[in-house]
Amino acid sequence: MTSSPITIRLGQRARQRIAAEGMQAADVAIIPAAAGGPKGLILHGLDRWLFGDFLKQAPRQRRLIGASIGAWRMAAAAFHDPDASHRRLARLYTHQRYPAKVDAAYVSNTCRALLDELLDGRAAETLNNPQYSLSIITARGVGPLAQAAGNRWRELSGFLRAAAGNALSRSRLAGAMERVVFHDARDSQDWLRQEFDAFANHFVGLSEHNLRDALLASGSIPMVLEAVSGIAGAPGGAYWDGGLIDYHLHLPYQRDPGLVLYPHFSDYIVPGWLDKSMPWRRARDAAVDNVILVSPSKSFLATLPNGKMPDRADFKFYGQDHDTRIRDWTRAIGESERMAEAFARWCDKPDLSRTVPF
Repeated sequence: MTSSPITIRLGQRARQRIAAEGMQAADVAIIPAAAGGPKGLILHGLDRWLFGDFLKQAPRQRRLIGASIGAWRMAAAAFHDPDASHRRLARLYTHQRYPAKVDAAYVSNTCRALLDELLDGRAAETLNNPQYSLSIITARGVGPLAQAAGNRWRELSGFLRAAAGNALSRSRLAGAMERVVFHDARDSQDWLRQEFDAFANHFVGLSEHNLRDALLASGSIPMVLEAVSGIAGAPGGAYWDGGLIDYHLHLPYQRDPGLVLYPHFSDYIVPGWLDKSMPWRRARDAAVDNVILVSPSKSFLATLPNGKMPDRADFKFYGQDHDTRIRDWTRAIGESERMAEAFARWCDKPDLSRTVPF
């Protein structure tokens, strides 16, 4: 697949189903979306095709679940006009501008304004979509992190201790934070309520009163943005980026009889943000049996500006040259259409020989 702009990984159950029935939109039950900041922009073309074309061929109840920018992408997908909302998100995210010296409060206020423009006063559309139920993953601090919000040194100390524990065992991270899922009130979330890892889970119904704050919390990177607190209907405490626990969303997908269609900026799944440098923690278990993972190929990435997808380091790399960063990110977003075209062709005539297992 070196000449293709995409890599496709298939779990065993997904492979068997596609071999028997082809790639059917009606089989898709869950669409996950990873945290990853600007990396999510490389999935713009896939998002527009997936929600504006492919899934519309077979309307049904589907779960959209994401963390950080993944949650923002899934919120955009749940609008009545997903093509327009995904374009709006890409424009708003790409055109962020920050001064040379900036603090967490400034970044939080900028992102809060971005989300207000994305939602455009129409939060009810994302909450009442007859086909999609939205879930937003956040991380709530416990132990030392429960009292760290607003104190930079306590926050830094708390997260350093959490990182040290996670290096020894992912289960130790559960002593520093809990998973809080803000979800469509129409969805019982049965597939997540039964224990599947060491983290305590809380479930909070989404409403017009907490949607924006849940989205902001889900993308609130420690030390970069402020923790979010006082979220309507949620347990008290400090809320941070959902990617801390669920960076690539290694969730119990096998509990759903349908397929999981996962547009992703990486060709593998790791559980949490702190696990990025630990290849032994990549998902190869039953959770990916029904997953179809679509990601940019290495040959495709080599054609992009700087030979890579947009990422958060670009804010530092380009510095105050915002216009050049915006130009290069916009070009990468445009190139993402090639990924969508390639995957659309594959879905029309699935060639299993051009896929790889997890």
